[in-house]
Amino acid sequence: MRRPRPMSMRVGRDLTLRQVAPNAVTAMALCFGLTAIRFAILGSNPQQAQLLAPTRSNTWFWELAVGAIIFAGVLDGMDGRIARLLRAESRFGAELDSLSDCIAFGVSPAIVLYLWSLQEMPRFGWVVVLGLALSCALRLARFNANIDVSVADQPRKAAGFNTGVPAPAGAGLALVPVYCWFVTDMEIFRDWRIVAPWLIFTAFLMISNLPTLGWKRLLVPPSWRLFAIFAAGLFAAMLLVAPWHSLLALSLAYLALIPLGLVSYARVKRRVANAIGSSAPPEE
Repeated sequence: MRRPRPMSMRVGRDLTLRQVAPNAVTAMALCFGLTAIRFAILGSNPQQAQLLAPTRSNTWFWELAVGAIIFAGVLDGMDGRIARLLRAESRFGAELDSLSDCIAFGVSPAIVLYLWSLQEMPRFGWVVVLGLALSCALRLARFNANIDVSVADQPRKAAGFNTGVPAPAGAGLALVPVYCWFVTDMEIFRDWRIVAPWLIFTAFLMISNLPTLGWKRLLVPPSWRLFAIFAAGLFAAMLLVAPWHSLLALSLAYLALIPLGLVSYARVKRRVANAIGSSAPPEE
């Protein structure tokens, strides 16, 4: 019979009720990501899909798979804000969030895209989707390695920039060919000759050192705030009426912001360098 471990040897503390809420949202995001794989399996097996939903087209299961990943991204954006609102941040929550992100935005999109297109690619289709999942895992490992590093020692984070494309945004970009297929119903967007290079490009963006705009850098001038609220409301309505058109437009807008992030960070670096130069004591 094993003796109970003394309190001093137990790993971590029991979670408080406040900490359960954001971690529950993170767990929901993980489950939605895994559920996307189930819908993708059904979408790739029309006979089984017809048995489960005889009145639905095969495309419906692919839409459910992509929608589950997108909803996981919405939940991922909520859990951190709930934790800060409740003052319930914890190392456990940070680790759970990274594990959830790796599955929901690395593994799930990779398997969905493999079943949707890349299983038709001779020999290297699985290697391409492994690259997407691996890039997500490497990005999250890099993020976890900097958790204990102060913001002052991370100049990009202090200035409101991300390093590379975040995991949820990377998953959304990886699914752009699927959005195009939903919108146009053209089989060319399902061709592995288009999907494979796009996934390699997305994987590069996720693990790159490119400075990308974070929420802190997306500032709205006071005179434009009403217009921003108006645009957000219209976009929410567009998501309900034409979700795939809206997600495709959002993905293209995010891609357009990447060069803007490079220019903006170069401007910030120049400003900091000039401030350091002007404050340096004159040479004798």
